[in-house]
Amino acid sequence: MKKLLYILIASALITITPYLLSFEKGQDLTRGLFEYGIFAILLLYVSLKSRWNYSKKKKITCSIIFYAIIVALSWLDMETILFVKHKTIGLYGIIPFACCLIALVLLKEAKGFSLRQVSAILFFSFFVHLGAMRFYPEQPLFQFSIPLYLVQHENNIDRNHLSEYIRTYYNTTDSVTVTKYYVDTSRSNVVILVESWGVPMDSAMFAKELAVFKGILEERGIHFRMYSRTRTAEREDLLDSAWRDSTRRRDSLFMPNRFASLGYKTSFLFGGDSTIQWRYKYIQNIGFQETFWTDSATADVVMAEKIDSLLNQPDSAKQFIAWTTRDTRFPISDDPAECEKLYYERLFGTLRIIADLATKHPDVRFVVQGDHEPILSPLEFQAKFYRRWVPYVVLN
Repeated sequence: MKKLLYILIASALITITPYLLSFEKGQDLTRGLFEYGIFAILLLYVSLKSRWNYSKKKKITCSIIFYAIIVALSWLDMETILFVKHKTIGLYGIIPFACCLIALVLLKEAKGFSLRQVSAILFFSFFVHLGAMRFYPEQPLFQFSIPLYLVQHENNIDRNHLSEYIRTYYNTTDSVTVTKYYVDTSRSNVVILVESWGVPMDSAMFAKELAVFKGILEERGIHFRMYSRTRTAEREDLLDSAWRDSTRRRDSLFMPNRFASLGYKTSFLFGGDSTIQWRYKYIQNIGFQETFWTDSATADVVMAEKIDSLLNQPDSAKQFIAWTTRDTRFPISDDPAECEKLYYERLFGTLRIIADLATKHPDVRFVVQGDHEPILSPLEFQAKFYRRWVPYVVLN
C-alpha cells in the first residue's frame, strides 16, 4: 500500500503543480487530481525497475526513456491548461521537466509491482473514476491529457469572442451582473438562474431558444461571467452594490436585503438539498427570509408550481423570489450526440415552464439568465458554446 501511495503522490505532483502555478483569478478549468497516462507509466516504471538485470549504464538509459515519456505527457497536460487561457508555453515549459524529475526521485526506493497487479490497479482506478464522476462531476479523479489535447486542437475555434452577428442583434455587455438593472421596486420580482444555459455558437439555435418567450419578452441580451460556477453566479447576480468603508474593508448589499427593507417577502428556491454547492453556507446570509429545499432532486415544473403558489398568496405583500433550476444539471450523458439531444429537450422544457409562469403572472417582473455554459458536458458538446457568455431575458 505504501508503494502505491508514493506513485499517487508522484502522479499528483506532476498533474496538480502546472495547474497551481498557472492559476489565475476567474480560472474555470475542471481538472483531475492524477493524470491517468502518467499514473500508468509510473506504475509500469516501478514494476519493471526492480526486474532490470542491466548494467548501471543501461539502467540509467531506461530511466531516461521513462523520464522522457512522462515529460511528454506532462507537457501535453501543460499545453491543455494554457490553451484555454490563450497563452504560449514559454517559461511554463520548465514545470514538466522539474516535476517529473522530482517524481522519479520520489520513486527511487519504491519496490515493484507485478504486471498483473499493474493491470488490476489501472482497471480498478478507471472504474472508480467513472463512479466518482457520477457523484462529484466538478472534481474528476483522473485527467486524460492526450484525448483532451487532440480535441482542443481539432476544434480550434474561438469561443471567447462573440460573432458580429450576435453583437449586432442582441444587447451585449461585459458586466458580470445584469439583474440589478432590470428588477422593479414597484411590483413583485422573480429572478431565475437556468442551470447550464450558455450561448450556443449556432445563432439559429439561440434564436429558437428565445422564441419560447415570444409575446412576453421585454429585453434580451448576453452578458459575461467572470467565473463559470453556479454558486458564484447566484451571488453576483443578486449583488446590489459594493463599497469600501473608512477602514478600506470591502462591504456589500444584496438585493434580497434591499427588497426586504422595502417590505417585500424574500424567498430562495432550489429543487435539491441545501448542501449542494454549499448553499446552506451563504443563501440566508445574503438576505432571504425563507428558503425552500427538497430532500431529493426535484423537477423544475414542481418548483415552478411552488413559485406560482407564493405569487398567489392572498396578502398584499410584494415578493422577491430567486430560483435556480436543475433539470439541465450535468452529467447528462457521456455520448456527445445523446447529451445534445437530452440537453435541449430539458432546456426547452425549462424555458417553456418559465414562459408559462410569466404569462400567468403578467404583473410580475421576471429576470431570467444562465448561470454558465455546459462546462461539465462532453468536450465535443462544450465546443458548441461561447466560453463564459450567458443569455439573459427580461419578461413582463
